Amino acid sequence: MRPGSGSEIIAGMEILRRATGHDARAVADLWLRSFDAALPTVRRAHTDDEVRSWFAAVVVPRCETWVAVTPDGRPVGVMTLDGSDLDQLYLAPDHRGRGLGDRFVDLAKGRRPDGLDLWCFQVNGPALRFYARHGFVEVERTDGARNEEREPDAHLRWRP
Repeated sequence: MRPGSGSEIIAGMEILRRATGHDARAVADLWLRSFDAALPTVRRAHTDDEVRSWFAAVVVPRCETWVAVTPDGRPVGVMTLDGSDLDQLYLAPDHRGRGLGDRFVDLAKGRRPDGLDLWCFQVNGPALRFYARHGFVEVERTDGARNEEREPDAHLRWRP
């Protein structure tokens, strides 16, 4: 990755930059497509419109939200940091396996050098393996009673 202008990072063919309010709907739609593709057995707790409203009112304005865009401006990835939590990391289905997730995790580690925590659904084996490759270790498993989807999940942690 190499610095771009301001809060942009040029990473391969994509530009990683801070999301703005103008990105909220497109990023929410990306999240919806990615969630449905990666987690087809997980019941979403909110409607599409509720997810869009959450991105517009909470995720983009209140969290450190990064978006990866193609040279033509199409969003293909989103990552959100909320304190020490890597809260969201979703990629467009056609952009998985290209190193974009690796670049997001490197960015997150650089932004939170003291460590990161995240939650991942246990059914998401590819994501659990991805995070393990990046040095995250499982510290807890739950039955899902504390998340809105009521889906068993795992708490992962990375410390330098």
